[in-house]
Amino acid sequence: MPGRRRRSSSSTRSTARTTTTATRKAPAKAAPKRATATKAAPKRAAPKAGAELPVAGPGERVWVLAVPFRAPAPGASWHAGLSAHVYVGATLPAALAPYDPPPYSLERFLEDELNAEPRPVPAGRPMSPRPEQVTGAAVIAAHEAAGGRMFLLGDDPGVGKTGTAVLAVGRIAARRPVRTVLVVADRPAAITVPHWARSIAAFGDSGLRWCVTTWDRLGKVAGLTKATGQRFDVVVADEAHMVRHTTTQRWKHWRSVSGAGRVKDAPYVLLATATPAHTPLELPYLAPHFAAVHGEPLKDWTDLPGRLAAHGFHVERARYGWSWTEDAEERRADLARLRSWLADTEPPATLHRPAPWGPVSVTGTPVELTPAERAQYEAEWSEFRAEMQLARRKRETARGRAALLRFRQKAGLIRAQATVDWVKAQVEADRQVAVSVEFVETAADPIREALLDGGVAVASIYGRDRFDVEAERLRFQTGEAPVCVFTVTASISLHAGEVLPGGRTASTTPRVGLFHQPRFSGIAARQVTGRTHRDHQVSPWRVAFAFAQETVEEDVARVMVERLAVTGSTAGGDTAGLQQIAELLDADWLPAISLTGSD
Repeated sequence: MPGRRRRSSSSTRSTARTTTTATRKAPAKAAPKRATATKAAPKRAAPKAGAELPVAGPGERVWVLAVPFRAPAPGASWHAGLSAHVYVGATLPAALAPYDPPPYSLERFLEDELNAEPRPVPAGRPMSPRPEQVTGAAVIAAHEAAGGRMFLLGDDPGVGKTGTAVLAVGRIAARRPVRTVLVVADRPAAITVPHWARSIAAFGDSGLRWCVTTWDRLGKVAGLTKATGQRFDVVVADEAHMVRHTTTQRWKHWRSVSGAGRVKDAPYVLLATATPAHTPLELPYLAPHFAAVHGEPLKDWTDLPGRLAAHGFHVERARYGWSWTEDAEERRADLARLRSWLADTEPPATLHRPAPWGPVSVTGTPVELTPAERAQYEAEWSEFRAEMQLARRKRETARGRAALLRFRQKAGLIRAQATVDWVKAQVEADRQVAVSVEFVETAADPIREALLDGGVAVASIYGRDRFDVEAERLRFQTGEAPVCVFTVTASISLHAGEVLPGGRTASTTPRVGLFHQPRFSGIAARQVTGRTHRDHQVSPWRVAFAFAQETVEEDVARVMVERLAVTGSTAGGDTAGLQQIAELLDADWLPAISLTGSD
């Protein structure tokens, strides 16, 4: 075959095969022109100087494989630049067939970019968009047409942000040259990537090259950009709050793929999240928009806290970095100003629609401990206070965090039986129960085992690689398991009546939810409630904690309530459930003001 080395001996065959199939250089050619709005034949990204990309010979194809960690892949070779296994040949051998990537995945995207013709995508099951998805897509497209560079879609969980985003990208591609689209979704990949792929196929991919990955794999995409010069024309960030901290590797990769640090040739960015941030300090991903609103250089907004302070926000440097005011009136003023930067532009750069089926009801459920449990709880509490005093005296913050973590784990374990009893009562009342936990060994495992011992089937979505997350989710959704114990906070659906893969429908049994442990994060708490309270399905939630004055559990519940207020629904919404918990905890109540505007 042209271009192959002559094999001089059997000892060199393996090396020769690797050289010819995985690392042949593509012939030098001019950089491809950007595609026009009419969908032309896809073109390969021009590799940077020195990049060696696999090239198929006549009658061959480059196959990019999704090989699990340490899985055998006979005949395939690892390509460092692509961070993937590659095979070159006419057909994929049977031994490698299990690693053939699905449509719209990162590996399939790479494969289609390396070949002259993409593989055809199987037809998906069509879906009819809801009215709010159609109108939402029109608002986003109008913002792009007016010269906007990024849009914040802040609809409540379950309103249909995925479909809205897919439709919006199609409208944008009909007006401007768009060839490639990157979608970054939350984990677990086994659920979120297929969900996005089904939605893209169902609503229509508009003839575009879609690449769906997760925040955990964003480094691979950044590496691809570095190795090949690949740029995306549109970037969709699902659960955009995942990049609210600038000290992480995730933020570094996000800047690379989203063009957050450049003005020229930056992609259009669609940010989708119902919970943008806890404070204005957690919105660095919106800095390019803020710079455009004020007509200021983008580089000035790389220091978000400093620019917010310059614009009159009540933020100041504290011992451990910048902090936001605790004054309720000042917070309301800051949030109102921030909201105006997004909603008062023409056209608006944000859209928020509350759930038509109403806000989620969140109520408190104090747990009354038995005398033995109370004694154990008080002993653990005393040990925690002593450890914290030592940590404060020696200024050992790591020691204090470790003590807090241990106490929360032990407190959750003490209350496990109360949660099990409550769950059993709900199942007997013909309800399906979603139990949100933070810890595995001291919460998820004991609750699961106790329920199984009591004859209650449990779907388990926790622990790395312990369970098939999609199979477990479907067990709960079909009603085979009436209880689901999970640690994830977003991007899975547990609501009644969901349309499942293959056209099946989830059970219509009412869902109820329980926070076995209150959370520090209001974002996580609100995302969790949206797993069952979504898509026109109403699902109440309860927060369980051992009520005792001046304990960490009380403090955590108070923090969660106050942060839920910031990340909650629009001003004037129904906050009666949270108000009930606030009164129970004697917490300072902060009325909810959304960071996004209403329609």
